[in-house]
Amino acid sequence: MSNAFRPSPARAFSAGWGIDSGGIRGYDGTTNLVPSAELLLGRREYQRYLDLGRYDMDIGELVAKSRIAQRTIAGYPQERIDAVVRMLAKVVYDNAEPLAKLAAEESRMGVYEDKIVKNKGKARLLWYGLKGKKSVGILEHDKEAGIALVAKPMGVIGAATPCTNPIVTPMCNAMFAVKGGNSIIIAPHPRSTKCAARLKELYDAEFDRLSCPKDIFLVIKEPTVELSTALMKAVDVVIATGGAAMVKSAYSSGKPSFGVGPGNVQGLVDDDVDFGETAKKMIQSRAFDNGIICSGTQTIIASKRNYRAVIDAFVKNGACYVDNPAQVDTFRKALFPNGQINKDSVGQGAAAIADLAGVDVPAGTRVIILKPEKYGKEDFLSREKMCPVMTAYEYSTWEEAVDIAHANLLVEGAGHSVDVQSNTKDHIEYAGLRLPVSRILVNQICTSMNGGAFQNSLSPTTTLGCGSWGNNSISENLSYYHLFNKSRIAYVKPSWNQPGDEEIFG
Repeated sequence: MSNAFRPSPARAFSAGWGIDSGGIRGYDGTTNLVPSAELLLGRREYQRYLDLGRYDMDIGELVAKSRIAQRTIAGYPQERIDAVVRMLAKVVYDNAEPLAKLAAEESRMGVYEDKIVKNKGKARLLWYGLKGKKSVGILEHDKEAGIALVAKPMGVIGAATPCTNPIVTPMCNAMFAVKGGNSIIIAPHPRSTKCAARLKELYDAEFDRLSCPKDIFLVIKEPTVELSTALMKAVDVVIATGGAAMVKSAYSSGKPSFGVGPGNVQGLVDDDVDFGETAKKMIQSRAFDNGIICSGTQTIIASKRNYRAVIDAFVKNGACYVDNPAQVDTFRKALFPNGQINKDSVGQGAAAIADLAGVDVPAGTRVIILKPEKYGKEDFLSREKMCPVMTAYEYSTWEEAVDIAHANLLVEGAGHSVDVQSNTKDHIEYAGLRLPVSRILVNQICTSMNGGAFQNSLSPTTTLGCGSWGNNSISENLSYYHLFNKSRIAYVKPSWNQPGDEEIFG
């Protein structure tokens, strides 16, 4: 049946059409066609998809197809689920270079070579983190507590994904969704539709090999804000990895949602670290993929006693330092015209940022360091800069260093993360107690390790929750464990006893 004569889901259902993995098809009683949607989905679900036509016909069809596929994989044993999840990672790993090239070309931001590293690194890390983890059936028996924990799928996941991570975020979200026995529909950023479509093509070939329904991974081909909003209302659970407006839309959808908050990672440098090694780590954190990663370190907060030595270490490792107030202001106006981020700066290299400001920087500059006279709400430069630009501040005491970071986080980035370079436990834990963030990363490369790493125990992810500070539902890294329901079978505890009032209140 040609697309010109394809009915909407609502009309198709009411006319007695069936649905299969290829879309809506006429039901004529032959064995090669599926039963009617009403029989397949049940009357309640049937009515639900009639209602979906009021949102958008195409979204209603996508969700109906996705739900049918999800009900197939919901019956898979753990080994078969894991085979699909492994494939989702391995496809990106094996196609890292062409997918990185496509991402760089379509998004027009970031660094091709860094995107290769990201594609391979995330695929490797995510699968290793999920490998061997149980997500089907009874997860555990706690005999002493008398509790058995049972995993049950959530259904259809809708995921809004950003142009800053057009490959690894859809991959990650899909891996988490399928691990829990769910299907997923991707709503890509308009500047990443080719990436999403190519990923779908690659996955479809492997779905055939695994005899798995292709509709467990679907993509909105021509995304708009309206279609993404309709998707969020139609699915069972929403993941929103993107800008504030998209996250707000997810939380307004009426569906359980997992969103993210803006980055603005503050970098605190203690006096007891090797400044050269610290500079290498923090520059790598800021320069990677031209600074578009939300976990990239934004500031250098160093002691007055060693400030010059710290800055010299950064310059030695490829930074250009600017402390002339007039030049700093030139960069400020270029990056934040009218107080808002200049979209032309996002994901561009240091040389391009310098050109935007009309300032010369040495050839080979990896990051530009600006020294504002003020911090916090007194300066736009306290905000997140999605390009290889950092700001530098001096402190007299560690408490003042934390205060500077705190003030900048209240401008933007509360709930996200801080990058602490220190070997003093009291200093590290003081920052951890004082700062309104979900992650305090210690002596690591924040941009590549904040979303999980072999070096730490943070859950591997591309979606970093920012808690109530960032208007998010979770204050940890999103994982597969968030994407299935848990039922608890409660037996009588084998050694229970009723305590007396004296024991209870004493």
